[in-house]
Amino acid sequence: MFIIFLIGRIIFGGYFIYNALVHFKNHKHLTGYAKMKGVPMPDVGVLVSGAIMLFGGLAIVLDIRIVFGLWLIILFLLPTTFLMHAFWKEKDASLRMSESIAFMKNIALIGACLMMIGLELMSV
Repeated sequence: MFIIFLIGRIIFGGYFIYNALVHFKNHKHLTGYAKMKGVPMPDVGVLVSGAIMLFGGLAIVLDIRIVFGLWLIILFLLPTTFLMHAFWKEKDASLRMSESIAFMKNIALIGACLMMIGLELMSV
């Protein structure tokens, strides 16, 4: 059972580490996208969100202060979900569908984080 949880933790945390690195590598492009979405201080926002995902993902993968890392991921996902994937604002049906999928994916990731926090707290 432990190995299954370990593999899942590596995949889950690795997802956020990968996306953090994408934030840093494509900083200029993502800053423009965030600006288009109306994010205040998009340049700083991209860097800060990348750092939050990196530290959160590393905490999950390395099992170092995992609950704190999961809360960091939630801290990233909540504003990102509502600022970047506001599907209800989209007029174009295709964009609305894409944003709706991204919105629901992030809600599911928040749910996964909460479940992992619950599991960690039950095992203490």
